Amino acid sequence: MGEHNDDICDVRGILVGHDTLAEGGTGCTVIRMVTPAVGSVDVRGGAPATRETDLLHPLCMMHEVHAILLTGGSAFGLDAAAGVMQVLEASDVGFHVGVTRVPIVPAAALFDLQLGSAAIRPDAAAGMRATLAARHGPVTQGSVGAGTGATVGKMNGPAFATKSGIGSASAQLPDGHAMGALIVVNAVGNIYDDQSGELIAGARDPSGNGWFAPSTTATGTSTPFTGANTSIGVIATDAPFSKVELAKIAQMAHDGLARVIRPVHTPFDGDAIFAVSTAHEVAPQPSAMAVGLAGALAAECMARAVVKAIRSATGLHGVPAISELPFAKR
Repeated sequence: MGEHNDDICDVRGILVGHDTLAEGGTGCTVIRMVTPAVGSVDVRGGAPATRETDLLHPLCMMHEVHAILLTGGSAFGLDAAAGVMQVLEASDVGFHVGVTRVPIVPAAALFDLQLGSAAIRPDAAAGMRATLAARHGPVTQGSVGAGTGATVGKMNGPAFATKSGIGSASAQLPDGHAMGALIVVNAVGNIYDDQSGELIAGARDPSGNGWFAPSTTATGTSTPFTGANTSIGVIATDAPFSKVELAKIAQMAHDGLARVIRPVHTPFDGDAIFAVSTAHEVAPQPSAMAVGLAGALAAECMARAVVKAIRSATGLHGVPAISELPFAKR
């Protein structure tokens, strides 16, 4: 493991770029691979907004991923993937089909249309800007890129939500390879610290003096709407895992969300985690134990990344972050 900034760019071959549309309360983030990566995905939410996830299934023949797009704007925001593809094609990056190269850009979107302007969404131009901005770490975290419009704690209605954003963390596998996580946290549920178990962000009480107790009568709408609880992210490693093994690691990484987001994976959300390997070397097939250890570490990184997204967030369009709430623990 080389440079250590405790973010996903500690994994060699990973670049991250943001495009922030603050007026609209939205944006997008591109995770770009320096060379083609192997990739997979695990979608747990019941209301996903995704693109090119089917080809990541282990039964499908595609073994190249060139970038991953995480975006706001709900399904509209998936248009930003076209801009990512344009930049990559112009750089001669993509799956070679004889007459050109087709960039493989899986994507997932979160619902942030209630914050700022619903008419402003990431588009192809936003995707181009985020791709061109992609750099090695440290990764800018908080209310930027796809995390610009992210909020948590909507059990008392969106009027009493708390601002969230994008977070990232990394760790080292026992064999020395790196593991990194990046997550955009847009949850209807509350967020708890993985270590202490304490509530750190959630639905605010109308009194302004603390967190809303779910057992009391809500003043807003307590019914979550489709896409309200969508947390989307990426696990990356430079360890040589196969597409099948990455599918298992992505599945286990969701355990990190379950540790710190309550509730999670509801029928109303679109929670999705991509997993990629940037390894170039050909290695013997890892043991089941190695895959299990990687999945457990991915979950730990994901849980820490969620908490970092909350603690690095800033208020926007009237939704306060915990740094602006006197009763919140930092």
